[in-house]
This record gives sequence, structure tokens and C-alpha cells, in this order.
Amino acid sequence: MSKIPPHIIDEIMQTSRIEEVIGEFVHLKRAGSNLKGLSPFTDEKTPSFVVSPAKQIFKCFSTSKGGTVVSFLMEKEHFSYPEALRWLADKYGIQIPEEAPATAEQLAAISERESLHIINEFAKDHFFKNLHDTEEGKAVALSYFVERGFRKDIIEKFQLGYCLNTGDDFTKAAQEKGYKLEYLEKVGLVKTKEDRHFDFFRGRVMFPIQSVSGRVLGFGGRTLFTDKKIAKYFNSPESIIYNKSEILYGLYLSKGDIIKYDNCFLCEGYTDVISMYQAGIQNVVSSSGTSLTKDQIKLVRRYTQNITILYDGDAAGIKASFRGIDLILEEGMNVKVVLFPEGEDPDSFSKRVSTSELETYIKEHTQDFISFKSDILLKDGEVDPIKRAELIKEVVHSVSLIPDQITRTVYLQKIAQQFEISEQIVSSELMKLRRNVVAKTSGEQEIRELPVENPTETVIPQRTSFHEERISANEFDLIRIMVRYGARVLEVDHLNEEGKNVRAETTVMELVHHELDKDELNFTTPLYNRIYQLLSEGLSQNELYSASYLKRLEDQEIVGFVSDLESRDLELSAQWLNKYNIVTRSESDRLQELVLNTIYSFKAAKIEERITGIRTKLEKASELEETELMDLLAEQMAYERIKIVLSEKLGRIIIR
Repeated sequence: MSKIPPHIIDEIMQTSRIEEVIGEFVHLKRAGSNLKGLSPFTDEKTPSFVVSPAKQIFKCFSTSKGGTVVSFLMEKEHFSYPEALRWLADKYGIQIPEEAPATAEQLAAISERESLHIINEFAKDHFFKNLHDTEEGKAVALSYFVERGFRKDIIEKFQLGYCLNTGDDFTKAAQEKGYKLEYLEKVGLVKTKEDRHFDFFRGRVMFPIQSVSGRVLGFGGRTLFTDKKIAKYFNSPESIIYNKSEILYGLYLSKGDIIKYDNCFLCEGYTDVISMYQAGIQNVVSSSGTSLTKDQIKLVRRYTQNITILYDGDAAGIKASFRGIDLILEEGMNVKVVLFPEGEDPDSFSKRVSTSELETYIKEHTQDFISFKSDILLKDGEVDPIKRAELIKEVVHSVSLIPDQITRTVYLQKIAQQFEISEQIVSSELMKLRRNVVAKTSGEQEIRELPVENPTETVIPQRTSFHEERISANEFDLIRIMVRYGARVLEVDHLNEEGKNVRAETTVMELVHHELDKDELNFTTPLYNRIYQLLSEGLSQNELYSASYLKRLEDQEIVGFVSDLESRDLELSAQWLNKYNIVTRSESDRLQELVLNTIYSFKAAKIEERITGIRTKLEKASELEETELMDLLAEQMAYERIKIVLSEKLGRIIIR
């Protein structure tokens, strides 16, 4: 992916309207000059999420998240910085120039990939139109979905469709559109037999399978015939855009709620996802009938560390699915399980009960994987000692896959308690199995020794000193002033070449930089230092970087900091100020005083830090040579004099 040129980034940021973009994810209502809604990052009843169209920023007061439209997409959709910019460019029709591929083959691959995407989008629209605009579609397919209990809005949201049973309806429509037969075959929509071309999904209701960003990668098609010789489901064949082991059905629509509730429900089929979504539980995906893969688990891990698997009550393959649980544990994620009543699955059960009953059932029947695995396996050999021992080994094996030592130890204790067996015995077996896991992942045949599991080991955090806190606070104040008022002009006194005190104009940015540079002072807080270095770099190029410039950077920590400064104005509603006739004195009314006081406070904190350092050294005076001791005392006296000058400037009184 080529780098986006700076002028294009500027155009994207200037064109994008944060209220329009966030409005696609959050229902916003006007609140004075701002917009307000429920946080998309947490479950709340009272709106605390504020969007400022004037400042083009958002602030979530429930989670303290904030930033620009790019920050929102990165947080909400888990996009990378370039992905967020490209999403916005696509929305607002801004062309991003692509670097030319190195070879003709690369160019052809890009062209083919894009062609396949375009064909799938056309197919999705064609099948959706068939469902609603043709007699066959309405009589056969739409009635099927209605009988299954799917509402009209849900059918539309999932873009469900129908491929007519005429044999070549889609093929003809696609060829009339000019799409290459070669590409139609590659995405699996058209098949050729003895020079005859026909629709692969003819007579089937269609489930578009979308990428995380919403592009159609393939389809699932369900037959409406009862002939057992006909496969119930067909899926698109794998292609350069469709790899079923890397895709989860429903993730495009569910990822917001997965982040919001910090949990992903995993079921088996398309209709399970749709029915659960319709019932109000929308943080749900499915592996579309395939065995769970590592790539699918990693996909979920982008949004949450927690997976809850929903099993059919009469699923014959539950034991076979244990491998999926092990894969989730191996990826360091938390896994829980819900088993539906016999004869029920997520699709049927969610339609039979109310949303509150469904939520209650899931809450009351959620098990950790140890209890679930034990319950299933104990049914076969609860009283047989040999089978019981094998069961314990099976459960301990799953625990041995967990990368985190503390988590393994917690489960170790649970196994010992549940099976009434010594923790030491379980620990010994766990260590043996863990060696094999580590040996396998590291490619070694044997690992002789591993660190002993030690759950009692704790890390004691270091306390921040008063001086460090003071310096951090002063650094914050100074950076805040540079960011907010950097381009403002002040009149200050300075000595000219003749040694006379004269008044001269300077910007806040230049004044702060001059004062710090002459005393060789810098910022110790990494974030503030990065911002200061950026601003200094701008000055060296005769540029005064504004807050809007900083908000366009890829460094989202800087973007968040600047946006947070601006969002502080949102905390005190203008409506309240007007309602109660509250008048506040603006910082800009006393800017000169504010800037100088902040500079002197910053310097005073730095001087205090140096004096403290000298005093620490003087505590070991007996170990110092006389010359070194005298130098330290002289340095301390010099700093004490500077401290007095700064204190006088700040109007403080030194008590001796």
C-alpha cells in the first residue's frame, strides 16, 4: 500500500465532517452548538458522548477517549491510520494516487482483485433485487425468509438475496454488463460445462459474506429444495479475495458491539448470526460451518480478548469442536461456552423466546471451558477410573496451551478443586505438558527446564516523587499554551544590541522556545517532548504549527492530547453558562501574564529538581573530594539565587 501524500491527507481532513461520519455509528442529537449521543465504546444510559462540528473533534466522557474523525475510526473500527484515511477518502470521493506497481504482473493482480470485488458487489445487488422485484423471488425466497421469522429491516441490513432457478439469469446479466467470463468463474458465480454457462447458485437464497470493511468477498447459498441429494449449502470457492479460514460471517456488522461489550459470541451458521442479531444480541459472528481457525481467532482478537461459543443442544460434533477451544486458549484469549437446550440452536431459540429471556439464559448457562469439557466427557465415563484420569489429562492439556502463567495457575487450582485432586499432582502434569507445548512452538525436540510456576510473585510499582509530579504538571501547562496559543503575538521587553531595554513583538511559540533554548531546558515527559520537538522543527522552517496541523499526524497519542485540550471547552456547556449568566475571564484576556508565569513556573520546577539532585549528592559528603564538594556547593548557591529571582518574578515569598 503506497504512502498517502501530505497534501491529500490535508484534503481528506478538511473535507471530512466528523458529525457525518460519527452519525453513521452513533445517533446524535443537537445540544447547543454541539451534538450528543450514547457512547459507542461502553454501555451507558445517559449520553456522555459529545461531537463538536466547530472543532471537528469528539469526546467520550465515559471512557475519556477523544480525538479527530480519524481517531474515531481507528478506535471504533480498529482501522490503522492509513486505513482510516482511505475509508474517508472513499466516502468523500477523494482520489488517492497509487504508486505504480513494479511489474506488469503486479498491475494485473491489482486489476484482477478489484474486478472480482466489483463483480461480487454487482452480484449482491442483483440477488437482492431478485428477492424483491421478481415474482419467483417474492413467492419462493422472500416468503422463505419471512417464514424463518426475519424482519424486513434485517433482510435489508444483511443484504439477503436470491439467485433465480432459471439457470443462467445472473450469467446473462453479468455478461450484458461487460464482466469477463473468466472473472465470473473465478469468484464461483458462474460454471461452464460443455460450452454452456450457468449460475452456480441457481435456486438458492443468498448470504453475502463481507470483509471487516464491508466489501463482498463471497457468498453462501442455501437450497430451498428438500432433495437430500442436493447439498443444503454451497459456498463460493476460494479465490484471491476469498479465503474462508480468514473470514467470519457477520463481523462487519457486529464489530462495534464486540468492542462495546468486550465479548464475541461465536456460533455455527448464517441464520444463527442473523437471528441473534435480530433478537438484539449483535456482538455475534459465525465461522460459517467451517472448523474454527487461528486466523479467525486473530480476527476476533483485534476487537476483544473474550469469546463465548454458542453450541447447539444436539450438536453431534461438540467433542470435535474441542480443538477450537484449544486454539482460542493457545492465542491467549479467554473462552466460555453456552450449551442450548436439546433440539435448539441459536437460530431457533432466539426466535422462540424474548430478548430478555435469551439474555438471561445465556447469562445463567455460560460456563468456563473446564466445566463444559468436564460435563461433556464425564457423561461417557464418570465412574471409570481410567476414563476419569484421561479426562483430567485432557483438561490439563487445554490449560497447558495458555501462554499466561498466572491464568494457567488459576485454572490449575480450579481443576484440583473440581476433581478433588492434589494441586501438586496437577501442577506436575501441567509442567510436563507445558514443556511439550513450548518445545513444539520453539521447534525444539526437548526443553529440559522451565521456570517454576510462581503465582505469588508480585511487582511493586515505583512511586512518583513530588518533584516529578510537579515537573510533569509544569510541562503540561507549557505545552498546552504552545499548542493553544502558539501563533498569538505578545509584546515583551528585551535588551537590544546597545544594551537598552526595548519592547518587541514575538509569538508565544517563539518566546517559549527562546526561553528554554537559552537555558538548555527540555521536556522529560516523552509525549510532551515529541510535541515540543515537532514545534521546534516547525520554527526552524519558519512555520508555526497549529493545533489543526498536530491533529492530522499519524501519532494518535499527540492527536488525542491536542483533541483533549480542545474538548475541555465541551465539559462546561454553553447552555449552562447562558442559563445562569455565568461570566468567566478568558485566558486570552491575560495571555501575556499566563505565558510568562508558566515559563517561570517551568524553570522553577527544573531548578528545584537540580537543587534536589545536588542535595542528594551532598548527603554523601564524606565520600567526596574537597574540590568536588566545593563545586557542588557553589553550583547549589548559583541555583538558589536563580530560584529567588524566579520566585520574585512569580510574586512568591521565600521563607528562610
